[in-house]
Amino acid sequence: MAKVSDKTTLATAVYQKLRMDIINGSFKPGEKLRIETIAANYEVGSNAVREALSRLSSERLVDRHEQRGFSVPSIALEEWRVLVKTRCWLETRALEESINNRTAVWEEGIVVAFHRLSRYKSSGFPDDRPGWEDAHRSFHRALLSNCGSPWLLDFCDILADHAARYVSVSNAYRTVPRDGTAEHEALMRVVIDGNSQDACAALITHYTRTLQLIEHLFDGGVMTGNPGKATDLPAIDPAELLKLNF
Repeated sequence: MAKVSDKTTLATAVYQKLRMDIINGSFKPGEKLRIETIAANYEVGSNAVREALSRLSSERLVDRHEQRGFSVPSIALEEWRVLVKTRCWLETRALEESINNRTAVWEEGIVVAFHRLSRYKSSGFPDDRPGWEDAHRSFHRALLSNCGSPWLLDFCDILADHAARYVSVSNAYRTVPRDGTAEHEALMRVVIDGNSQDACAALITHYTRTLQLIEHLFDGGVMTGNPGKATDLPAIDPAELLKLNF
């Protein structure tokens, strides 16, 4: 691991790295997390790894098994659907409140976050992926940042972490390109326009597109096969997405 700063304890550094490795798909769903192996790979002591795993289990990013250690949570279609549905419930409320509390500073923050995101392509080279992930998370946080509730923002962050894990796993299988820049620009514009109903509908459409892409991989059995074997996805009419029960 990189050198830990004075302001960050070793256990916290291990927690942060392990957390990102799980979210980014470095560990496979269902994979057993062996403390000694992780400690050796991260070049840290086993106590720091054990503490990090305990923290991650409280966030449901790690499964803890009595007398059998830890593992990466499995992925399941129904859990994915519930996750997206819950995320839409919470984030549309946060977005609505942010629009109601709108300020010039908040709007400028959204524009700046989108500008940074537009520099990356989500389907670009692997070296670009971490930068895109960071910019993508910052953009979605900017949309909700003016809601006035730190509690709500924390809950939205937790759901975003779990959603990112599903997306990271699906990226190993999905071969159909997606114009993320255009989607996020359209979302930015409708939010800044200030109609909360239209903005919330646009956010649901955006997340439902991701939901259906991953549903297609599950339903076709692709996510249990080998990476790179996905077939072309059918075109989806955005108007039909809003008819789903969200």
